[in-house]
Amino acid sequence: MKSCARMLAIEVNNGLITISEGLMKKFLAGSFVLVIMGMFNVCAFADDPVVGAGKKVTLDYTLTVDNKEVETSVGKAPLTYVVGSRNIIPGLEAQLNGMHMNEEKVINVAPKDAYGDVDPKAFKEFPKTALPKGMDPKVGMVLQANAPDGSKFPAVITELKDDKVVLNFNHPLAGKNLTFKVKILNIETAPAVVPVVQKQ
Repeated sequence: MKSCARMLAIEVNNGLITISEGLMKKFLAGSFVLVIMGMFNVCAFADDPVVGAGKKVTLDYTLTVDNKEVETSVGKAPLTYVVGSRNIIPGLEAQLNGMHMNEEKVINVAPKDAYGDVDPKAFKEFPKTALPKGMDPKVGMVLQANAPDGSKFPAVITELKDDKVVLNFNHPLAGKNLTFKVKILNIETAPAVVPVVQKQ
């Protein structure tokens, strides 16, 4: 029985097109090169991690609000978070997904995907006597309030009345469009979370 290479000898005979043994060898060699190149591309892809589920990401960022720089990690400790852990605002996390190592990007985040819109109900009146003793309250002054669960959050004096002050309990960046300039520094697999089993 003839080999496959010989069976595919290149001739046009009675409308039949066949391939010669020599050409078949070249074809097989070319196929081998394509397979090797394909394997190389797969390896290169494996070495190019992407921000996504199950990843621990480290990045530098600069936050700008109303064309003013508010905060930056450049030259300081970078930001590290685990995708899906809700450590950062959702609008930022969503647009970081799909980025690669050393990639830079400018990300715009609307209030609804950041700290929300300004809530009128978050403005509350308090007697001045409720403020720390000896404090001279002024509009724009930031106070630290304590929640019933012990957590702390800022409150801004927005208005002074005769014997009262109006405090704004909205997040300082509520209602603001945020612009982040980011650079991905590292992407790695996030450590597995071991569930804590409570004894009955």
